[in-house]
Amino acid sequence: MTLQYPTIADCVGHTPLVRLQRIAGNTSNTLLLKLEGNNPAGSVKDRPALSMITRAELRGQIKPGDTLIEATSGNTGIALAMAAAIKGYKMILIMPDNSTAERKAAMTAYGAELILVTKEEGMEGARDLAEKLQAEGRGLVLDQFANGDNPIAHYNSTGPEIWQQTQGTITHFVSSMGTTGTIMGCSQYLKEQNPAVQIIGLQPMEGSAIPGIRRWPHEYLPKIFDATRVDRVVDMSQQEAEETTRRLAREEGIFCGVSSGGAVAAMLRLSHEVENAVMVAIICDRGDRYLSTGLFDPT
Repeated sequence: MTLQYPTIADCVGHTPLVRLQRIAGNTSNTLLLKLEGNNPAGSVKDRPALSMITRAELRGQIKPGDTLIEATSGNTGIALAMAAAIKGYKMILIMPDNSTAERKAAMTAYGAELILVTKEEGMEGARDLAEKLQAEGRGLVLDQFANGDNPIAHYNSTGPEIWQQTQGTITHFVSSMGTTGTIMGCSQYLKEQNPAVQIIGLQPMEGSAIPGIRRWPHEYLPKIFDATRVDRVVDMSQQEAEETTRRLAREEGIFCGVSSGGAVAAMLRLSHEVENAVMVAIICDRGDRYLSTGLFDPT
C-alpha cells in the first residue's frame, strides 16, 4: 500500500478553538478563540488565498505560469504568495509602505514581487494601482474585496469548523473587518444553522490605525460586504486593541496581532452584557508579524 502524505495546501484550516482562562474574568460565559495563526502561512487569509486561486483554475481563468496581482495590507499578500508558490504562479503584491517589515519580508521570501505605495495613498491607492497594472496586461487581479471566492472559503471551512467545535452551542461570533470575507462567509453559514447567532463586526475608531482592518470610504467598501449579515458593529480604539493584544500574550500565552486583540476586547465588552453565552472570536494571525513595531516591548 502506498502512503498518501498531505501537501502543505492540505494543512490549511482545521485550526484549534481554545478557551480564555484568565482575562475572561468571573463570568458565566464561555469565551473561545479560533487560532488562525496556526495556518501554514500564519493567518486566516490562507483560506481565501487558496480558494481564490483554486477556484479560478477550475473556471479556466488562470493556469500555472500566469501572473497574479493583488493589493494587500499584509496577511492576504503573504497567503497569496504562499499559494502562488504551491501552485506555480508569479505574484505581484501592492501594499502601503507603512506595513511591517516582517510582512514585507515574508512576501518576498515566498518569491512574490512587492510594489509599495505611500502611507497616504493607503489601501485605496494600492487597489487603484492593481487595477492599472491589470489594464496594462501585467496580470490578473484576484480582487479579494469583490471576489466571491473569498467569503465562500469561510462558508465552506471556517464556519463549519466553529459550528462543529462548539457542538452547535455558539451564540456570538466576533470578527475584525478588513476585506470582510471572514465575517461574511461565517455569518452566512452560522445563521443557516441557527439564525439567532449574533454576528459582531469590528472596525477601528476614527483616527485609530489597527493593521488589517479599516473604516472604508463608501466608494471603496468591499463589494462582497452585505451589512444585513452583521448584527452589530463595534468601534475599537487602537489603544484598547493594543493593550488587549499584550494581555493575551502575557496572561494567556496567545501571541497574536492587533486586530485579534481588538476582536477579543470587543468580546470582553459583550461578555458584560449577557449570561451563559458561547462566544467565538477570530484570532487572525500571529504576533511575530508585529515585533518590529515595538508593540510587545517591555513597559
